[in-house]
Amino acid sequence: MKIAIITGSVRNNRDGSRVVKFTEKVAKERGWNVTTIDPSRYELPLLQQMYRDMKEPDEKFRFIHETFENADGFIIVSAEYNHSVPPALKNVLDHFREEYFFKPSAIISYSSGPFGGVRAVEHIRSICSELRMPSIPTALSVSRVHDSIDENGNSVNGDYERRSKKFLDEFQWYLEAFKVQREKGRPY
Repeated sequence: MKIAIITGSVRNNRDGSRVVKFTEKVAKERGWNVTTIDPSRYELPLLQQMYRDMKEPDEKFRFIHETFENADGFIIVSAEYNHSVPPALKNVLDHFREEYFFKPSAIISYSSGPFGGVRAVEHIRSICSELRMPSIPTALSVSRVHDSIDENGNSVNGDYERRSKKFLDEFQWYLEAFKVQREKGRPY
């Protein structure tokens, strides 16, 4: 399976880098081909026009388009900013549309507090639904991220490796089911 990991935070010294490393590690352990789209690397401008409307898209847009187009599914790794979605994540998502159609998404959230970004998950779910990449019912929320995941992407006590198994098993089921259906054709 080809998985696009989309991360959302562009803050300096962001704890999300730990969660992204963790996500890449557990996804690769399943044999998935993983590409991470990090908005801090691509520095996309605020949305002025979608990729599909660009006459001569910049190389960074073409790369992201091809990554999303070829992906079987998406793992979104998101912080919670003011009880919602980081603006850089929303901006990346909004630049594209058809690339997401009928491919599942899975959401990993995190925060420095005890709730692990769960409020952002609800907002991301509605965005994903509108983009035709429904999220799986289970989310993986990492609370107190700076104490839970080390700088190398390992959970401090092994908890998140264990918790991610059910999450990724469910995502794999959706990946396989959606892939079979896409091979039969899409509704539009």
